[in-house]
Amino acid sequence: MASPHEVLAVDPDADAETLRRAYRRRAKEAHPDQGGSVEEFQRVRAAYEAVRAGTDGLGDEGRADDAAAPGPAVTTDVRYLDYAVVDDHGWSLEDDALFERAAAADLPPTDYGRFAVEPRETLLEAAERRGYAWPFACRGGACANCAVMIRAGELSTPVDHILPPSMVDRGIRLSCVGRPLTDELEVVYNVKHMPDLEELRLPPRPFERAQDD
Repeated sequence: MASPHEVLAVDPDADAETLRRAYRRRAKEAHPDQGGSVEEFQRVRAAYEAVRAGTDGLGDEGRADDAAAPGPAVTTDVRYLDYAVVDDHGWSLEDDALFERAAAADLPPTDYGRFAVEPRETLLEAAERRGYAWPFACRGGACANCAVMIRAGELSTPVDHILPPSMVDRGIRLSCVGRPLTDELEVVYNVKHMPDLEELRLPPRPFERAQDD
């Protein structure tokens, strides 16, 4: 049986950042929405957890006793940041300390904070359950109004969606159809205002109108 490092395609002495990137890459390759399988995805996730825990095995068939559907069987802890705040402060989305800057900036809960996503719940559903008015329009993956950028963790990407591969490769996901695949997630929401997403947006819905009031 392949070792966890072999499953992730990394060297045994790989550092934490290399492991995180390898897991993100392999998780995307193995995810059922991207042509993989539930079994393969669970094996990749089990390998990552085994490496992080310092163990050398995958357990019973890559933890086949995990929930059949992709994603954690427990709640996911989400840290979020409004793209408008990033733009207003002149911060960079590529800054490794972006969320640390936000935490130190005394921002209101609408701009920065955290909440939990329940199993099988989309990111948008969880935000709305907490009373946050995140942008959306179609709720079906046919526009980019609800787009978010993933900074840490992973969000599912259904096969039928409007995002081009270049956007997905940059970490852009759709919160209306995306469900967390990891137990922790960092996202920048409201990125529909990014220039590359302008042509993929639909006319304003409640979020935009509320912002204009």
